[in-house]
Amino acid sequence: MVYCQGCPWRCGYCHNPHLLPSEAVGGIAWSEVLEFLRRRRGLLDAVVFSGGEPTAQPGLARAMRAVKALGYRIGLHSAGAYPRRFAEVLPLVDWVGFDAKAPFDATYERITGVRASGAAALASARSLLASGVDCEFRTTWHAGFLSLAELERLTGTLADLGVRRYALQEFRASGGVGFRPEAATVTADLDALQRRFPQFSLRRA
Repeated sequence: MVYCQGCPWRCGYCHNPHLLPSEAVGGIAWSEVLEFLRRRRGLLDAVVFSGGEPTAQPGLARAMRAVKALGYRIGLHSAGAYPRRFAEVLPLVDWVGFDAKAPFDATYERITGVRASGAAALASARSLLASGVDCEFRTTWHAGFLSLAELERLTGTLADLGVRRYALQEFRASGGVGFRPEAATVTADLDALQRRFPQFSLRRA
């Protein structure tokens, strides 16, 4: 896993808040990462770019090509914050884990703290589905930031878009986030959710 520094969104439940700033002390030089991957050829099969938000990195496509040239398969964890750069790297990846946070309207802005974030995420989601790249959409849920009615709207939209694999993840407390743990337990109609997606999974906290 390669964790990329920087994310434009400020979701209250972020589990990697130390990766939010665009720069941080203690980062590893990309040349060192490549050297490590050269030594691990034959032992590792794939490299997943995560974050933060990997598409915040202007050099992401270039980095993926370098890793691919070493013989690795490429994975990407993304929330689709930068639709143009997201679409640019889709031909380079073998799998995408896409974080769908809320209905793609003003609700998204409430979660991320950034205007038009829902429109950006929706554009990226459409690009991903049109690409044919193997993918999983997933949503982190907690009653403190996403109601069951909003979850219903989101999953309905995703099903209409053609999402086939979806995972609902219960919030895990970390980094001093002040949400009540008991409010993370999913009480949605799981049978109804399962009927919406050919592949559905619930990940308990």
